[in-house]
Amino acid sequence: NHVNIIIDYHQPDPATPGYRVVGFSVEPISVKHEFQGGYDWDGDNPEGFTKVLDSCTPSTHMVQSKVKDFQIVKPFEKILYTYDVMWQNSDIPWASRWDVYLSEDNLVPAQVHWYSITNSILVALFLSFLVVTILVRNLRRDIAGYNAIAALTDEEKDDDVDETGWKLVHADVFRPPQNYPMLYCVFVGTGVQLGLTTFLAIVFSAVGFLSPARRGSLMTATLVFYMLCGSVAGYCSSRLYKSFRGRKWQLCTIFTATLFPGCAFFMFLFFNVILFFFKSSGSVPLLDVIIVAAMWCCVSIPLVFLGAYFGYKAETITYPTVTSTIARAIPTPPPVLNPKLHMITTGIVPFAAAYVELFFIMTSMWMDQFYYVFGFTLIVFIVLLVTCAEVTVLLVYYQLCAENHEWWWFSFITSGSTAFYTFVYSIFWFRSLEASRMLMTYMLYFGYMFLVSFAIFLVTGSVGAMTSLWFIRKIFSTIKVD
Repeated sequence: NHVNIIIDYHQPDPATPGYRVVGFSVEPISVKHEFQGGYDWDGDNPEGFTKVLDSCTPSTHMVQSKVKDFQIVKPFEKILYTYDVMWQNSDIPWASRWDVYLSEDNLVPAQVHWYSITNSILVALFLSFLVVTILVRNLRRDIAGYNAIAALTDEEKDDDVDETGWKLVHADVFRPPQNYPMLYCVFVGTGVQLGLTTFLAIVFSAVGFLSPARRGSLMTATLVFYMLCGSVAGYCSSRLYKSFRGRKWQLCTIFTATLFPGCAFFMFLFFNVILFFFKSSGSVPLLDVIIVAAMWCCVSIPLVFLGAYFGYKAETITYPTVTSTIARAIPTPPPVLNPKLHMITTGIVPFAAAYVELFFIMTSMWMDQFYYVFGFTLIVFIVLLVTCAEVTVLLVYYQLCAENHEWWWFSFITSGSTAFYTFVYSIFWFRSLEASRMLMTYMLYFGYMFLVSFAIFLVTGSVGAMTSLWFIRKIFSTIKVD
């Protein structure tokens, strides 16, 4: 029931009169106020405004250490509300007024963020150790064995020399996905666009080009980066679709340009209309909505078609083996190598590498707190992508050893399952938000968190898919195939 309003001011030039406000803070205090002389005020009598409080005198400022009794809230209790305004001279210049948010001690203890970084790096190092010890050792042995068999004469091959392992699927490993090949290309292209946009936004924020001092600069820069990266999305999806020998390239390009941004825009438009009818200050003006729509239709979509044009004009992605006409039957895998089990459970490993920093990002998004430690975010983001790539390559190798050549969607969903655990985490985190019980609150929170999780699914999935494609091309180019 008492607040100290603390205002920091700075004089740029002592020879020139004038001051600038460089800081503002509020300190709440609970205190049971009493009038001098035992005066009892009913709250309406104008005489009460002239009486002096014994607990809060005009000559001294209220401090926590001088509070005798705290205010107790109970029925029929009289509560007096007071405030102090404290003007403090500060040595902080106007240009450095935002530096307080760069100091970890003003947000959360620095050890928490360092724990996050340490946790992420340890997970990445552990996976790197697995990849080196398992993949490199096994691949070196497999490649040497396969090339030794290929060097044998026909008479020697007729002896009991049976090939096993991932070489057996060389005629099927580059077969286009059986289910929804166009959707796969659209997802990969959109994921590359979102991933590059996120990386550029974090880098520009980390180096200081985007600052909370300029309101809306991060959102504006993200939209601009996303539009410019549309050409990359069109190029990636078109080249991949061309390697699948797809014929409906116009439809693939249209889906790449409209699938994710269309879902995001119409969800945003739906929520904005509801907020407008609720007369909420969170609703966006109609002119801004029209500007965003114009940016999407007049800039982003043409850039996607431009990238798709160069992608289709480029040479087709070549594969080191020839795909057979008839697909090889896939044997029943052991329970440990069940693809569905891997696709569901693998995402927890990349999520574990980033969940600590995710807490601070969620707090910034939904609790209106400043988030200014983009250097930490950049490290965690890179570790997240590296973790997704490593764990996906490891599991794809085991699937190929089990003679499962349907790795396209497997690699995408395995890496993208990180988004599932992100959404589950957001459900539990919602309890700490202590939001209102209005239906609109639930719709806004879970609607936008589903959209964020879908974006994470596309980014992490595309990283796993592209890394797996590079890995498989690399290992099959090192063996001799008849």
